[in-house]
Order: sequence, then structure tokens, then C-alpha cells
Amino acid sequence: MKEIKVPVLPESITEATVAAWHKKPGDYVELDDVIVEIETDKVVLEVPAEEAGVLVKLQLKKEKLYLSNRY
Repeated sequence: MKEIKVPVLPESITEATVAAWHKKPGDYVELDDVIVEIETDKVVLEVPAEEAGVLVKLQLKKEKLYLSNRY
């Protein structure tokens, strides 16, 4: 099972929110299909599928993400 990871963001951005899920569990996704939109105070990013397959489960729905890989 492959995890969907938040793209690397500029160091000044420390939190983001899941703005919208474009796929739901059980959906088949193709390579580069947009799965989720991540919103920060500066930008909205589309997160694409890194490979084709079935989306198994969603861990977050509309929660904030705290980006701790800055240090």
C-alpha cells in the first residue's frame, strides 16, 4: 500500500489543511489523477496519484496538517 504524502512546501509554510478530497475509498485512480487538494495560507496544491490503483482509505477528512519536517 502506498501512502499519499504532502508535497514539499517552502520552509515558511508550517501548516496546511485538506481542502477537498477528489477521490473516495474504493475509487480507481490513474497515474496523475488529482486525489486531494491541500490549502495553505499562500497556495492551494493538487496532490496527484503517484501510481494507478484503488484508493483504500482516507486518514484525514478536513483536518489541519502540521508540517514537522522543517527542522
